[in-house]
Amino acid sequence: MSAVAINHLFGLPETIEKLIFPTSGSGEVNETRGGSNNNIPVDILESPKEYVFYIDIPGISKSDIQVTVEEERILVIKSNGKRKREDHDESEEGCKYIRLERRLPQNLVKKFRLPEDADVEAVAAKYQDGVLTVTVGKVPPQPPKSKTVQIAVS
Repeated sequence: MSAVAINHLFGLPETIEKLIFPTSGSGEVNETRGGSNNNIPVDILESPKEYVFYIDIPGISKSDIQVTVEEERILVIKSNGKRKREDHDESEEGCKYIRLERRLPQNLVKKFRLPEDADVEAVAAKYQDGVLTVTVGKVPPQPPKSKTVQIAVS
């Protein structure tokens, strides 16, 4: 289903549509390395003053996460860290995992195209309880400037 059809069905505001459905071609933002990143949950909140991205990446060290803004207003979130397994008593022989479902891609890369009103100089990130929160401020809207035009007399 195309972005236009989904936008029409759900009535997404244009700025949110740009965040969710980035342009294709050379401006493609969806990138996957080392596995599918589509299973990493991301919530995006727009408020009057900022955009807030909530990304679930539990079990990764804060030092293994990078948040950058690249050219063309692209917010990039990367992690090369590995999730630590729960410790078990080493003295017990025969201990082994019989099911492993909580895996993250080896190289997590998520990219988001920021809207025109995003202030790329006002980006902050914090990582707490397995949730990375990235806040991108908004540039205040500029009031339209009026210009007085002189009327020439001929």
